[in-house]
Amino acid sequence: MSTDLRDATDQRITRLRATLTTEFEAQTARLTELTADTGDPGEAHTQAAMIAATRQSLAQISDALRRMAEGGYGICERCAVPIPTERLEVLPHARFCVPCQQKQG
Repeated sequence: MSTDLRDATDQRITRLRATLTTEFEAQTARLTELTADTGDPGEAHTQAAMIAATRQSLAQISDALRRMAEGGYGICERCAVPIPTERLEVLPHARFCVPCQQKQG
């Protein structure tokens, strides 16, 4: 890999890591707010759903950050081809390329 291409890849990963870290912090703050007792039993079901969705988002972000640390970030977990940069910029925690994601259902 040429130095220019390696530098561009490193910059992209750094930018995506910053995006994921910022999102992780935001989702952590949201989870803290959601888990605070509101005292309104009528909102319990909705609050539980939002907590579950926030925890899922945190797990996806954590997994993406782990893949970055281990060197497997940006590689489809199903077919092992690089995930297009455009997809990662839209969905930084993507585990699959679009064709494989469609097969996942």
